[in-house]
Amino acid sequence: MKKILMCGNEAIAEAAIIAGCRFYAGYPITPQNELPSYMSKRMPEVGGIFIQSESEISAINMVFGASLTGIRAMTSSSSPGISLKQEGISYLAACELPAVIVNIMRGGPGLGNIAPSQSDYFQATKGGGHGDYHTIVIAPASLQEMADLTILSFDLADKYRTPVMILGDGILGQMMAPVEFKSLKPKVESFGKKDWILDGCKGRKPRIIRSLLLAEGELERLNLKLQKKYNEIKDKEQRCEVLYGDDSEIMLVAYGTSSRISRSVIERLRKTGKKIGMLRPISLWPFPEKELKRVAKRAKAFLVIEMSCGQMIEDVKLAIDCARPVYFYGRTGGEIPSEEEIIKTIEDKTRS
Repeated sequence: MKKILMCGNEAIAEAAIIAGCRFYAGYPITPQNELPSYMSKRMPEVGGIFIQSESEISAINMVFGASLTGIRAMTSSSSPGISLKQEGISYLAACELPAVIVNIMRGGPGLGNIAPSQSDYFQATKGGGHGDYHTIVIAPASLQEMADLTILSFDLADKYRTPVMILGDGILGQMMAPVEFKSLKPKVESFGKKDWILDGCKGRKPRIIRSLLLAEGELERLNLKLQKKYNEIKDKEQRCEVLYGDDSEIMLVAYGTSSRISRSVIERLRKTGKKIGMLRPISLWPFPEKELKRVAKRAKAFLVIEMSCGQMIEDVKLAIDCARPVYFYGRTGGEIPSEEEIIKTIEDKTRS
């Protein structure tokens, strides 16, 4: 099958087109600029709409408006830009509107730098904005996954009427590799008629979609409805990849770029007879706690590898009920862990 050489940002953009995305609004910020640049060319070719908005806040609210009409809509940005979108993302969740938000992470806090990072994990997985809500968070680790999981993200957004975030980083966004699109098949029509969209009310009762709920008990009923949906997502949509889960004594837990480095570490140490494996979360929310619990029955310890000061470690500890030691090694501020650093950490922990 034909493969196309492109960068990760372009792979997400082309996959979004294939998924049926016909509205994109965004604002430039490194290291995700190839994505809106690609969309600005491709959207007119497929009859879609591309808007370079005046700000990130405008972009997310344009996506809100487009989603109200039933069209598949997307925006993208990088860390500080995603922070500006958080109020709009909370509104999307409250109004149960499907949308895909791409975050190609850079170093922080503040304006930080343009180097790759994973320090937005808390923001992405714990809601990010105000109120009792979640977004589904998907973390690709290769350019092919950036395409494949973009299709999945649009499908999940429609299936559950919820915003979905694709969480990448500057390395995945900028690196180039061959990507195959031929086999990608979105489920555009498989989730029933969108009988909630605002498309004019001639001949029927008006539909109202809003998040301002002032009547007594009205907002609590919405929150309980959302929690029921989130519990269903937690039950059905946990995704991960497990390497050597049945015989490993030490399990690395890593996602995205960190998992790519960890995979190389595992193959090196396996050749020396060490029983090392990895659990790679693909869904960061819902976190793959079911598989982590299963792996914890065998493993003696876990080592979280992350390009941050250590954010995912909390979810690992909670998933296994602190039944095993959970260690951490990471780099922050746009720095990347090396194989040698991870191996030394493993050696130090096994000696202790």
